[in-house]
Amino acid sequence: MSAARAARSAREAGPRSVKRTLASIVLGFEVFVVGLAALVMFGLGQLPPAVALGGGAALCLAMVALIALLRYSWAYPLGWVLQAGLVATGFLNPAMFFVGAMFAAMWAYCMIIGTKLDHQKEIA
Repeated sequence: MSAARAARSAREAGPRSVKRTLASIVLGFEVFVVGLAALVMFGLGQLPPAVALGGGAALCLAMVALIALLRYSWAYPLGWVLQAGLVATGFLNPAMFFVGAMFAAMWAYCMIIGTKLDHQKEIA
């Protein structure tokens, strides 16, 4: 019965926005990259194990939680905060400046194009 209820509520909610879809894709890829980066920092001994693995896990959990919260408009600025946090991990491992900048650029592109496509969909 709960599967039928979930399908009905999904139909009532209407189609997902392009912006939300693109944002969830970027955050999903980021979860894997951040998890691997935490393992690299642990393996290189750059941080104590609890800090490297715990911090990486916390950042991954924040990104997974944000994917679920993207239905709210206030979640998108929070996504920018997570992007800034990812760039800031470059102070721990300089390669993360590049990785963080790439994901921040993808996030910006998805926000701009997703909003544009959603507005075009509303007009049509």
